[in-house]
Amino acid sequence: MRGLIHVYTGDGKGKTTAAVGLAMRAAGHGKRVLLAQFLKGGGEVSGEISLVHKLLPGVEVLRFAQVHPLFDPSVKVEELAARVQRDFETLRLRIMEGGFDLVVLDEINNCISQDLLPLQSALDLLDGKPEPVEIVLTGRGAHPRVIEKADYVTELKMVKHPAQTSGTQAREGIEY
Repeated sequence: MRGLIHVYTGDGKGKTTAAVGLAMRAAGHGKRVLLAQFLKGGGEVSGEISLVHKLLPGVEVLRFAQVHPLFDPSVKVEELAARVQRDFETLRLRIMEGGFDLVVLDEINNCISQDLLPLQSALDLLDGKPEPVEIVLTGRGAHPRVIEKADYVTELKMVKHPAQTSGTQAREGIEY
C-alpha cells in the first residue's frame, strides 16, 4: 500500500494536535510511528507528547532542540537554519531506513516558509520516501509546491483567539 502525504496548515490552532491524534490512531493499529518536532526547543514537553510517552511507548519521538529567535532573541537565524538542516538530515536518514509506517514532521512548514530549510530538501524527501511511509507535515504557511504534492490538505483557519482579543498567553494543557 502506498503511503500518502498529509498537510495540516493555516493560522488556526490544532495542527500539531491533529497530527498527534493521527499518530495515536496509527499506533493503536500497531503501526510504527515517528513523531519529529522542529522549532519547539526540545526541552519542555507538551501535553500531547507527555501523553504519547505514557500511553504509546512504541511511538518514537524526536524533539529537536531548536529555539526560534521569536522566543529567544539571542538565537541567530543563520545558526538556527544550519541546525534545522542538520536535524532534518538526521531525520531523513531515519525515514530512509524504512522502519516506520507513519512519520509526522511537526512545524516543518514553518521551517520551509522561514527559509530555515530549503524547499527542495523537503520535496526530495517527499519524492524519495519509502513507498509505504505515510508522511504528515504541519505548520503555518505550507508552500504551494508542498500542497501540490500532498494527498490530504487541511487548512485550519483562526476566526478568533484569546491571545488577540484579551492578551491571554499560551496555557498548559490547552495550547501546549
